[in-house]
Amino acid sequence: MPWSTPFDDPIPLRSGGRLATLQQAADYVMALPEKVQREAHWQTAVENLINAAETGGGWLMFSRIAMVRALNTDRKDK
Repeated sequence: MPWSTPFDDPIPLRSGGRLATLQQAADYVMALPEKVQREAHWQTAVENLINAAETGGGWLMFSRIAMVRALNTDRKDK
């Protein structure tokens, strides 16, 4: 499935923006500081994004869930 594939529901960001596609989610993670990218919840999100892009199917839903969880984990830390 292409990286331009949209999520069923865009992922809202605290900044007021949103992540609508696999590519936007991947770009968001890649823009994080490297130390943050290595945190387990972000690694899980990246793995799910890659699986969605490579195999499609239910991985799109799992990648969205992983991104939402990672974003919420960061909110709890601050």
